[in-house]
Amino acid sequence: MTDPAPAPADAAPSQGALSHAAPSHDVQRAHAEDQFADELAALARADQRPRPPRWRLSPWAVATYLLGGTLDDGTVITPKYLGSRRVVEIAIATLATDRALLLLGVPGTAKTWVSEHLAAAVSGDSTLIVQGTAGTGEEAIRYGWNYARLLAEGPSRAALVPSPVLRAMEEGRLARVEELTRIPADVQDALITILSERTLPIPELNDEVQARRGFNLIATANDRDKGVNDLSSALKRRFNTVVLPLPDSIDQEVEIVRSRVAALGQALELPADLEALSEIQRVVTVFRELRSGATLDRRTTLKSPSSTLSTAEAISVMTNGTSLAVHFGDGRVSAADIAGGLVGAVIKDPVQDRVVWQEYLETVMARRPGWGDLYDACRALS
Repeated sequence: MTDPAPAPADAAPSQGALSHAAPSHDVQRAHAEDQFADELAALARADQRPRPPRWRLSPWAVATYLLGGTLDDGTVITPKYLGSRRVVEIAIATLATDRALLLLGVPGTAKTWVSEHLAAAVSGDSTLIVQGTAGTGEEAIRYGWNYARLLAEGPSRAALVPSPVLRAMEEGRLARVEELTRIPADVQDALITILSERTLPIPELNDEVQARRGFNLIATANDRDKGVNDLSSALKRRFNTVVLPLPDSIDQEVEIVRSRVAALGQALELPADLEALSEIQRVVTVFRELRSGATLDRRTTLKSPSSTLSTAEAISVMTNGTSLAVHFGDGRVSAADIAGGLVGAVIKDPVQDRVVWQEYLETVMARRPGWGDLYDACRALS
């Protein structure tokens, strides 16, 4: 089997294995390599450090892309992830070895976000992705068949439909497997040979695909949701696991929510006055207190709801509130605009969570100075 020609190590980072259409106003969400093509190109020009085989950027430049910084030519690289630099460095260093990377954490800790940006910076292509679900079959990881050609011509390479993982192996790029623990255990184990032997057998053709240098895999999984399929010990050994934690401080979480809501608002053309949104602080405070089971001053113990109340959900609450303010208000987000999203985020179980929420309203929110408007808005909806 003839391998495709290798991509040059110094190729422009915006050039992926796929031919991506240029971003336009009709695209709701551009791929990371398209949205931040200018930053990736500036990093490639400034990057003089050694690059692993087929990487578009050096590990240092990949870390700068994720964490932000200012280049010598004055180009500002916006941070994509606000968190521990060491965690990001460990993840990048793993991808430069023959070990796959597993990003683990509770829902809403930016696992998918980090995975996408790592693939964009390393390979220039974040689209080689397998979305894990309970119905994901082995062909999503290995390969399938074009049955019309299979019946007409018999088994042949032309009739084979490569999975994103197989394509990444052939091209020496990063593949992504999202929600690995959602995939049935027997399908998960299809990765064992790929990750240990760096080979994907095709017994129907008496052939195999050997991974080219530069291939690796990023998987994400959460350790909170029920109904997940645990990884076998054999598969766990093929991964280096990096845990993405929740934000350390309320200020860090507020900044994450503010920056993401600002970016989403711009993409959705929601011209709200984001700099003046004191509501972000209140939403994040509610989420952190209910997550931890205590108020920020540790004076009151609280029950925690069944919902995860992640940073991603806080972003959703604020984005929805911004939409309400723009389309049905004066553009400035008020307590009434965020109350609906806040109640919906907390109450996932209509019985258990409602009791938790009512207790929080009466014992914390009702007695907190300056929170009367939010209490009244939430009380009216509860």
